Amino acid sequence: MLTATELGWFALASLLLVLTPGPNMIYCVSRALCQGRRAGFVSLAGVLVGFLVHLVATTLGLTALLAAVPFAFDAVRLAGAAYLLWMAWQAVRPGGQAPFAARSLPVDPPARLFRMGFLTNVLNPKVAMFYLSFFPQFLHPERGAVLLQSALLGAIQIGISGLVNMTLVICAASITAVLSRSEGWLRAQRYLMGSVLALLALRIATDGRKATA
Repeated sequence: MLTATELGWFALASLLLVLTPGPNMIYCVSRALCQGRRAGFVSLAGVLVGFLVHLVATTLGLTALLAAVPFAFDAVRLAGAAYLLWMAWQAVRPGGQAPFAARSLPVDPPARLFRMGFLTNVLNPKVAMFYLSFFPQFLHPERGAVLLQSALLGAIQIGISGLVNMTLVICAASITAVLSRSEGWLRAQRYLMGSVLALLALRIATDGRKATA
């Protein structure tokens, strides 16, 4: 199984990634600002269930791939490293996205809030690409079942995402005001995220481990 050090690095990387504003964060914060914290929590619940869909699909796909073509696991890892480099460039390039601006949304009932949070996550291709590129970098097929390792990593990632976004929902108004007018923080956040992704991609590209049947 995975070591405590590896899990620590994964948790840190997951934390940095969830701190990068994206559709899930912006949707939950927008709902909290428009309808209150309860609406933000219901929306977040839908987002977290959406993560489970991505986790199950990715885990089953990687497990099937490893069983059918063991050497293809390294190809997936290297493709993931290339995608992480692309994400790093998107973070630091001139004019890169980093704004934290909540949208104005209509008042919706709880069922619709949950459903929209779920669909916002499930239908976001960037989340699927994140799972496909990020998870294989921390999996070690030679140490045991990929399914169990993925479940452990997924629990950590979803837990961290839930805690961070819950905090943002609770403090939505004040955090949005601070981040919206703090260009220095937004710039630092972009470069920190880009650096972490680039270093992770470099580590992956130079890692000599091989998948085994």
